[in-house]
Amino acid sequence: MPAIGFEEFVAARSPALLRTAWLLTGDDGLAQDLVQTALAKAWPRWDTVRHDDPEGYVRAILANTYATWWRRRWRGEAPTATPPEQQVEPDAYAAADLRESVRLALAVLPRGQRAVVVLRHFDDLTEAQTAAALGISVGTVKSQHARAMAALRTSPHLEGLHASRGGSR
Repeated sequence: MPAIGFEEFVAARSPALLRTAWLLTGDDGLAQDLVQTALAKAWPRWDTVRHDDPEGYVRAILANTYATWWRRRWRGEAPTATPPEQQVEPDAYAAADLRESVRLALAVLPRGQRAVVVLRHFDDLTEAQTAAALGISVGTVKSQHARAMAALRTSPHLEGLHASRGGSR
């Protein structure tokens, strides 16, 4: 496979990396900072990156950078179950409401569990790929995933979602 240039990679894969970063951080600004930081760390080493999987390399930097960030989001605002304004069309914002419910449910998971869920379900990585990206064992991925899924099943942010989707899982 021919080597892909850094600029080409950034142009092609930034939207996917930004989505992953947003799912990890739950914040547009922090997600952009996370992607920028990961790309800035990858750029000086780009000539040594395995070019059969440059996205895996950058995704590992992204996940590890997220896990080591010490700063915390300001939590002065508390989300409410229902917005104070009236909705004119009940289904007009259903997709946005679903995204927000998922974001809130993910936000309460510990960082390791959140990273595993995001990489496994939103980035569609295998257990082995997730383990490699996070630098942990496959067994740890499995146990973190099981704990995270148990927490998500009982999350008040996702309450009623199974019934509305017609599923029983």
